Amino acid sequence: MASPTTLISEAPRRPHPGREATAFAVLAAISFSHLLNDTIQALVPAIYPLLKSAFALSFAQVGLMTLTLQATASLLQPIVGHYTDRRPTPYSLVIGMGVTLVGLLRLSVAGTFAALLVSAGLMGVGSAVFHPESSRVARMASGGRHGLAQSIFQVGGNAGSSFGPLLAAFLVAPRGLSSVAWCALLALLAMIVLWRIGGWYKTRPPAAPRGASVRVASPDASLRRVGWPLAILAALIFSKYFYLASLNSYYTFYLISKFHVSVRTAQIDLFIFLAEVAAGTILGGPIGDRFGRKYVIWGSIFGVFPFTLALPYANLLWTPILTVLIGLVLASAFSAIVVYAQELVPGRVGLISGVFFGFAFGMGGLGAAVLGALADRVGIESVYGLCAFLPLIGLLAAFLPDVDALRRRA
Repeated sequence: MASPTTLISEAPRRPHPGREATAFAVLAAISFSHLLNDTIQALVPAIYPLLKSAFALSFAQVGLMTLTLQATASLLQPIVGHYTDRRPTPYSLVIGMGVTLVGLLRLSVAGTFAALLVSAGLMGVGSAVFHPESSRVARMASGGRHGLAQSIFQVGGNAGSSFGPLLAAFLVAPRGLSSVAWCALLALLAMIVLWRIGGWYKTRPPAAPRGASVRVASPDASLRRVGWPLAILAALIFSKYFYLASLNSYYTFYLISKFHVSVRTAQIDLFIFLAEVAAGTILGGPIGDRFGRKYVIWGSIFGVFPFTLALPYANLLWTPILTVLIGLVLASAFSAIVVYAQELVPGRVGLISGVFFGFAFGMGGLGAAVLGALADRVGIESVYGLCAFLPLIGLLAAFLPDVDALRRRA
């Protein structure tokens, strides 16, 4: 079987007139890189039970680690995206992964809570550089099938997020924090693949967004048309990632506290949940291409409400089943949201990708910090009862306009 780097070398390197075929080799390689990146990123929350015990951390301090990781990525991603819209930088992906590698090595030797925060911040910087440009690569390789390309790209990240708990359970838990240094090998592999992707990217012209020839009459008119839809999308991102923060950061604690399972069992259950998040991601893009992204967004966010409402009352048998359903349904929204936003604002792929990935990361980090402080006050089990109503925000998706109609009016 060909490796991702071999696949890149076999991909066509010269632009062709008209719409090109979807470059599945490039999509596979960028998705694989996303898998490696997010495996590393997911390792941090997966080892929270170990860090909490070793450093005597409160839930609020655990949340602050997530906030540091996610807020760093959140604040920098729009800046990176805006810059690369004007000056494409194919090899910036390699640099970003190098920063992540440094953060991993720093984490493996951390001796204080401050050192943990520095490590988390470095990994956030690496993630901030990676996501806007890799999302651009996915769109460039899409051949016009933007939803499918985003899903393939994002499923790599979600699959990687599910592998983080496995690394924690079978590598870090038995061998200690210093074993995190072995994960640097994943970063090195990603840098090799990203170097090859950078070589392909360097030969390509900027991807012309579908319908980019349509322009609105004035900036003010453009702002009026897209401002309200973008505000709705931001509210939906808030709902989705605030709720996901409760599971990504605290699901293991919830299982340990309520059902008295072992740390390893809790980490395996977290892996199963995150694996279903990956499965849901791959569904959202193609379904949005076929039936319309608005309906995917609406059904995904609001559709999990019955499951989130039942979760706080479920026993040990039903809790993993409900979280699997939540992950599968809720994850299908993000690919559709990103592509919908890119089509609202054509020609600004990097900026829009950076804003939405950054905002998602920021809401995840803020959610972890707020929910951690709340768990210290009312207990981790009560958090899930309060978060159960967040998917009701999904009703706002009914007010999203049809993107093609917006373009015709423009």
